[in-house]
Amino acid sequence: MKTEKEKMLTGEPYKAFDHELLTERQKAKEFIFSFNNLPPSEVDKRKEILQQLLGKTGNSYYFEPPFRCDYGYNIEIGENFYTNYNLTILDCAKVIIGNHVLIGPNVGIFTAGHPMHYENRIQEWEHAYPVKVGNHVWIGGHVVINPRVTIGDNSVIGSGSVVTRDIPPNVFAAGNPCKVIRTITQEDKNSYLLTRSG
Repeated sequence: MKTEKEKMLTGEPYKAFDHELLTERQKAKEFIFSFNNLPPSEVDKRKEILQQLLGKTGNSYYFEPPFRCDYGYNIEIGENFYTNYNLTILDCAKVIIGNHVLIGPNVGIFTAGHPMHYENRIQEWEHAYPVKVGNHVWIGGHVVINPRVTIGDNSVIGSGSVVTRDIPPNVFAAGNPCKVIRTITQEDKNSYLLTRSG
């Protein structure tokens, strides 16, 4: 018979207040409390805490506190990762973030979900599906990324967007629900450099 944790990690309905899962969330909260309450100068200590908490990190990453997550071990971040204040990741399933990703303030990445019918909700059933963010992605402030979403390489998500479905690579997408506005082109690179060099 599967444990509630095994069910959680395989996308099956599970009970989140199972003793093992509750204990693991409490452990993560201790790490997070320490991280969020260190003095601003303690950059190395904050990095050490994240190395213990997260499932995988690159060598270069920076989290502006405060930061929140459920378990930590389901979060993987690549090289040259940066997030601004108030990132919340509900990592009941895997959250895999690529290299050179920038995240604005007050962003939420949610893998957790609850049943549509209230009778199942009051029985405390939950489910979780993974989220993947590709390389070279910029996520604007106040964005919400929902379960089962993949954001393709090199894309930009506009501030305040609610991402409910996959976003392809090399696009600017925004809105609620988030949708592709246009493709990002070489002209974006060239015009940006020209306007700032003159």
